[in-house]
Amino acid sequence: MSLNNLKPAAGSVTSKGKRLGRGQGSGKGGTAARGHKGAKSRSGYSKKIGFEGGQMPLQRRVPKFGFKNINRKEYVGVNLDRIQDMVDNGKIKDTVTIESLIENGVAGKNDLIKILGRGELKAKLTVTVHKFTATAKSAIEAAGGEAVTL
Repeated sequence: MSLNNLKPAAGSVTSKGKRLGRGQGSGKGGTAARGHKGAKSRSGYSKKIGFEGGQMPLQRRVPKFGFKNINRKEYVGVNLDRIQDMVDNGKIKDTVTIESLIENGVAGKNDLIKILGRGELKAKLTVTVHKFTATAKSAIEAAGGEAVTL
């Protein structure tokens, strides 16, 4: 080791670059490396999301259409054939409730459930959910079951 190869410990010296706006002698005084005039040179400047240098931004150029109803209720559809499969596999005995459908991974705990009429139902079941289609309700009652709306 000699004077020509001495170095400080790794990470002990951190160079933060030139300090801005500390006089002309520093080399970064005056405009503090912001250039002259314009929005970027001023304090409080922040570029807006989607700003395109004054060109009409994309979200304003593209035509808007359609309607989104904020009061819409989304239902998770469960078909009769899926319920029949669960009966065949022994997951459901004689009643179908929201809790039993959540346990079997058909719906989430905050979902609204609607029974749909695809497939065939052979088992006599008491089904208690939020909604039924007309075909599903008639199929459940035709099998000797009961459709209870919450």
